[in-house]
Amino acid sequence: MRKTHTSVLVILSALLVFMFAAAQDVSRPVAGGGISIPGWSGKIDASRENTGLTINDAKLAKEGDAMHVTTGPAVAYWNPANSAQGNYTVKATFKEPKFMNLNDHPHPYGIFIAGNDMGTDKQTYLYCAAYGDGRFIVRGFGPAAFRLNERGTPSDSVHKAPAKGEAVTQEIALSVNSDKIECAINGSVVATYDKSSAVGEGKLKSTDGVYGIRFGHNTEGLVTGLTVAK
Repeated sequence: MRKTHTSVLVILSALLVFMFAAAQDVSRPVAGGGISIPGWSGKIDASRENTGLTINDAKLAKEGDAMHVTTGPAVAYWNPANSAQGNYTVKATFKEPKFMNLNDHPHPYGIFIAGNDMGTDKQTYLYCAAYGDGRFIVRGFGPAAFRLNERGTPSDSVHKAPAKGEAVTQEIALSVNSDKIECAINGSVVATYDKSSAVGEGKLKSTDGVYGIRFGHNTEGLVTGLTVAK
């Protein structure tokens, strides 16, 4: 009898932990959300749209020289005028002023490239994003999601916030060179892939396309210096 009672308590405890974690990871709508930077567009992940959230549940605004992003659902933002073809490098600096201020675990933010059919349910793009705890992820949509590395791969090149609520900054760049795609964070290449691993059926249409920024859900940050170079 005691053994059965103990087993029930263990199961209930595990269920409560799971329910608490799930509740903490729910995308929480941002008050006063929407896009207020002229010329810019955005689209949240389809998985979040299926929960009834919209682009107005995240926020993109201008703050001095920076773009201020607050999510809400995970989202990609872009200006259709920003596109790159052939060999190029897109880079920007991301600052998380208060690490994990909107969540209880790190969420990533970074650059995306090769955007095609953006704003539709067929959109495709590839992004490299950093977490403020020293990890990074390279992931794409084709339009279904696909990953080129394990979610949250550690790297000494990715900066770590000293503590929750402290600031952390990452310089992120995505490059296309002949038959390679490279992601560099804080001046060091953290991942290199053959184009063939990212382009093709169920993946990118091409490495040519729109570029922009992407933030995971329940995350806040400032973006400066978004530029492309040949």
